[in-house]
Amino acid sequence: MFGLEALDLARIQFAFTISFHILFPAITIGLASYLAVLEGLWLKTGNDTYRDLYHFWSKIFAVNFGMGVVSGLVMAYQFGTNWSRFSDFAGSVTGPLLTYEVLTAFFLEAGFLGVMLFGWNKVGRGLHFFSTVMVAIGTLISTFWILASNSWMQTPQGFEIVNGQVIPTDWLAIIFNPSFPYRLMHMATAAFVATAFFVGASAAWHLLRGKDNPAIRKMLSMAMWMALIVAPIQAVIGDFHGLNTLKHQPAKIAAIEGHWENVGDEATPLILFGWPDMKEEKTRFAVEIPYLGSLILTHSLDKQVPALKEFPPQDRPNSTIVFWSFRIMVGLGFLMIFTGLWSLWLRKRDSLYTSRPFLYLALWMGPSGLIAILAGWFTTEIGRQPWVVYGLMRTADASSNHSFMQMSITLIMFVVVYFALFGAGLGYMMRLVRKGPKTDEGKETNDGGPGRKRTPARPLSAADDDGADADRSLTKEI
Repeated sequence: MFGLEALDLARIQFAFTISFHILFPAITIGLASYLAVLEGLWLKTGNDTYRDLYHFWSKIFAVNFGMGVVSGLVMAYQFGTNWSRFSDFAGSVTGPLLTYEVLTAFFLEAGFLGVMLFGWNKVGRGLHFFSTVMVAIGTLISTFWILASNSWMQTPQGFEIVNGQVIPTDWLAIIFNPSFPYRLMHMATAAFVATAFFVGASAAWHLLRGKDNPAIRKMLSMAMWMALIVAPIQAVIGDFHGLNTLKHQPAKIAAIEGHWENVGDEATPLILFGWPDMKEEKTRFAVEIPYLGSLILTHSLDKQVPALKEFPPQDRPNSTIVFWSFRIMVGLGFLMIFTGLWSLWLRKRDSLYTSRPFLYLALWMGPSGLIAILAGWFTTEIGRQPWVVYGLMRTADASSNHSFMQMSITLIMFVVVYFALFGAGLGYMMRLVRKGPKTDEGKETNDGGPGRKRTPARPLSAADDDGADADRSLTKEI
């Protein structure tokens, strides 16, 4: 069917499940740190706006965290079911790294998550804040181990191969492999940026509908400060990551650039747009800027970038896909920087919260960070092909011996279950976002807080007046 084989379906299945999964950890990482900042600011200033925002976003965090855990379990099982040859070959490296994640990050999160979500009225302020910080640190530790494992597959070192299996010889070299620092910073920063635009879009949605209060304004203000500061930093990190990739995976860079061959000693142009044709070995309809490819990728005006024709056809990544996935990521990155700069200009004119064109842009940019993360992972993983462990094991040699029919049935089942289950979860999360933060303006109330009298936040409830109905509705949908 469509010229696909069992291997192709296995790759599609893994891409489908990991694309769903990566969205949840990205928001979890960002929201966990955001919650820690909110509670810290509330404790320092006593401003109830930060407390109200903490209650609001802790509910969304809880739903997102749960979906991330469930979708992550599937990923671990797929290594044994669909990629057993890879597990047999490299499991002595990837297995311990994933185990370290469980023993450090997951146990840390599990130990303090309950206190963070349900201990608001049961423990002191200091302990509750400490629990929130520990959960935030746990999400970053999880990112550390996952990126260490995946980066080793991109730039493997610290091992030897004995009887067809990888045997670790230097764990520090394995963990801190050449691409790891750049990829860790790039992913962690991407999570913060994606969360900032998610929070900013939520605030813009409410402001456009006339719901204007200090909590909503604070959401937008904090999100735009994050965008203004972190989006340009992400661009710089991406540049360093690109230089590292050029050094260790030149074929990936050539595919990303749609660059097929060098002409004499001429500098490499930058192809802005075009359509790389893998069969014809050229990029059709190319729009080029002379010298700019060399300037960006080598920081010089005369050095050349390796071209695709310098690599055997069987060792070339699919340039058609990574050429465009990379440009989607970069294009959204520039839009993020523009949004941050526009917000600064409006802030100085005291119209950040009233400029409807800007608010619409902020709303439309809500999913931009998550789309950019997906595009970046597509670029990274497809650009590594045809290798599952770069230079050591081909993807074709890593899959389990399943039939086309078996892979077809399981892929269909994954699609149906994921859209039903996570579609309901995402719908419920968006329902929480639409309710907005509950404030106590105009009411006599205790200032609340850990150890103080206040209605506790219910992470899996919607608005206070219909939370039980929302819970029952979600249960029926699932």
